[in-house]
Amino acid sequence: MKQEVRLMKGNEVIAEAAVRAGCDAYFGYPITPQTEVIETLMEMRPWETTGMVVLQAESEIASINMVYGAAACGKKVMTSSSSPGISLMGEGISYMAGAQLPCVILNVQRGGPGLGTIQPAQSDYFQAIKAGGHGDFRMLVLAPNSVQEMYDHVFLAFELAFRYRNPVMILSDGVIGQMMEKVELSEAVRRLTDEEVTERYGDWALTGRHHRNRNIVTSVQLDPHIQEGVNDTLLEKYRRAEREEVRYESTDCDDADYVIVAYGSAARISSKAVEMAREEGHRVGLLRPITLYPFPTAPIRELAGRVKGILTVEMSTGQMVEDVRLSAGCSVPVEYYGRYGGMIPTPGEVYEALKTLLIEKQA
Repeated sequence: MKQEVRLMKGNEVIAEAAVRAGCDAYFGYPITPQTEVIETLMEMRPWETTGMVVLQAESEIASINMVYGAAACGKKVMTSSSSPGISLMGEGISYMAGAQLPCVILNVQRGGPGLGTIQPAQSDYFQAIKAGGHGDFRMLVLAPNSVQEMYDHVFLAFELAFRYRNPVMILSDGVIGQMMEKVELSEAVRRLTDEEVTERYGDWALTGRHHRNRNIVTSVQLDPHIQEGVNDTLLEKYRRAEREEVRYESTDCDDADYVIVAYGSAARISSKAVEMAREEGHRVGLLRPITLYPFPTAPIRELAGRVKGILTVEMSTGQMVEDVRLSAGCSVPVEYYGRYGGMIPTPGEVYEALKTLLIEKQA
């Protein structure tokens, strides 16, 4: 069958992907720069064709708790928001991680802190990677750098969410959410029945008794011995993800003297900076984390053992740089360059930072 190709905006393609991925329900609340997600879903009216529920909640707090309820029934369910809206969801995300419930959360980042600006940023890295809520839990985090990956990552996020029974975040930003590119759209996946949910994912979901024992979905354990066991179970899941789910893209790193580490839209900008450096005779590569958690620690450690320096490029005051330095293990200089508050670096600025902070110092 001929592949369907469309010119679509990043936020719009999230809605298209949700429907085609067999999503059962979307609960959200409008906030710039991701409002097109729910607007597109309302225009698509998937409840008429697939039975998918689309509901604008009264707040981000309400929407994440609606996600909690639907996820407890074994449904494919998702929400989306932008920075301050994700902050409001933090408690609910922690509850879902504690109850071991799958869901997909899209964050189209904007500048902060506080209400900040509606312009793009990458300043929610700590919030996403170090867990967007209280307690010992982690979210699996995907970082798309194109409209095509916005589409593809919805399918991948649902797969990972159910594989690990855990919230999965797609950490995007206002650049990718608002840009338009050609996207290849796959065929739609059929939504699962309650019986198929039980058959495929086990009998943890609230699908009715069906001649089995009653299920209880909760994140509260008043006995500390039981709670410690729950934390051990979660920890083993995260360790398994760290072994099996690391994803990254490496460009021109085989012969590189210097490597830029960047994700999302900052990686797109940095790829042009790599071209500029190569044109002037500097052997520079780019490592782009696709999973921010689990982080590509081993590939960065391997690079740190043979390059002269690493530069992290972020649209923040410097957050991912901490993980890069931990990965490098003090074996090589790791510098940071960034713009923030809604400002977007240019490839020329990135290249100049690379020369100033690393290349010229070691000349």
